[in-house]
Amino acid sequence: MALAAETTGNEVAGFGNDPWWIIAIKCLAIFVLCVVLTLFNIVFERKVVARMQHRVGPNRTGPFGSLQSLADGVKLMFKEDIIPKAADKIVYIAAPLVAVIPSFLILSVIPLGPEVSIFGHETRLQLTDMPVAVLFTLAIASVGVYGLMMAGWSSGSTYPLLGGLRSTAQVISYELVMGLSFVGVFLFAGTMSTSGIVAEQERLWYGIILLPSFLIYLIAMVGETNRAPFDLPEAEGELVAGWGTEYSSIKYAMFFLAEYINMVNVSAIATTLFLGGWRAPWPLSAVNDGMFNTGWWPLLWFFAKVILLIFVFVWLRGTLPRLRYDQFMHFCWKVLLPISLVWIVAVAGMRLAFNEGIERNQILLYGGIAVAVLLIGSLLIPEKKPAEEDEQAATPEFDAFAGGHPVPPMPGQEFVAARIPVTPTGATTKTDDRTEESSRA
Repeated sequence: MALAAETTGNEVAGFGNDPWWIIAIKCLAIFVLCVVLTLFNIVFERKVVARMQHRVGPNRTGPFGSLQSLADGVKLMFKEDIIPKAADKIVYIAAPLVAVIPSFLILSVIPLGPEVSIFGHETRLQLTDMPVAVLFTLAIASVGVYGLMMAGWSSGSTYPLLGGLRSTAQVISYELVMGLSFVGVFLFAGTMSTSGIVAEQERLWYGIILLPSFLIYLIAMVGETNRAPFDLPEAEGELVAGWGTEYSSIKYAMFFLAEYINMVNVSAIATTLFLGGWRAPWPLSAVNDGMFNTGWWPLLWFFAKVILLIFVFVWLRGTLPRLRYDQFMHFCWKVLLPISLVWIVAVAGMRLAFNEGIERNQILLYGGIAVAVLLIGSLLIPEKKPAEEDEQAATPEFDAFAGGHPVPPMPGQEFVAARIPVTPTGATTKTDDRTEESSRA
């Protein structure tokens, strides 16, 4: 642990020595990278989903439809910008900026590669690092939800308000689970520095030895970014477009720019913390004494891992239906959160066993398999349903004609016997007979 802390101190101390023009190039590169990856991800998503649905997808704008997202962005820039009369204009205009600006900051602490030469100057492929870089990414990621909340509150409409409230509750819930999934990484790496965590994965990736943490993070990152099947804040069938219902033109595009950049951000964090960062996968890492882990090669491995995780987002969207909101929150607070806490205790025990000299591979292998089985088993066990008698006893009776006209029952309500007398077909009453006799007379 002390050695890891010393290494982290040396790693962090190496930043801040670059000349101003190198820093400017890195800042510009991060901005361009976020925009280009957003344009790529939109076309990539539409192509993959179209393939899953036996369609062609974008194929008109540019080679193989590769410029479709750029054309959509230009079109939105020239659309009419409509501001609702009931909107709070200052907050309404500021909301897209609050949502999109923090999304550009996270990649600044993500190591994209080792030391390289730029115009003859040796520098690292990372803008900066800090002893609490991972906590910095969590803090910045949570700021973006303020933009969605401001959008819902300032629009002066019911659907955006409900979408903003849903988004706030969802991000708060899954941010907690995401933070707990990082604890195991901190215990093993002995640091919160992103470059230090990548350095500690030289021999074995944490996605293998901390598999439950990795799986929990994968679920949390989908909920954190409001992506299907967890896109409840903008559920079309319930809330039209959620917090974005009243937005149009470039403001509408800025919200979705933030969403797709955040997909890149959470994928980059997963790559850094669990998939070895910029390090080449085995057996490429063993070729020619690690030749593929030097120079500009690591940039290729990093973005290959990021795009693989982006594919997971698209795959989930194309295959899984949207959850109900109560199921979604129940899954977070009653399933993921307890599992995360139990796993943290298990990881702390494993770390203690390592310090005591017990064989590392044995503990990690059997412990990881046991927890993964428990995690999958907890998801497969069906919930116990109450007995039908208890349900019938607790279900209130419902009179459809109480208001003078028939009304359909709400879920869980049952009909009572109709109060209006029904005469069988062909039957007559005494009153009908008397009426018929008087009419003949």
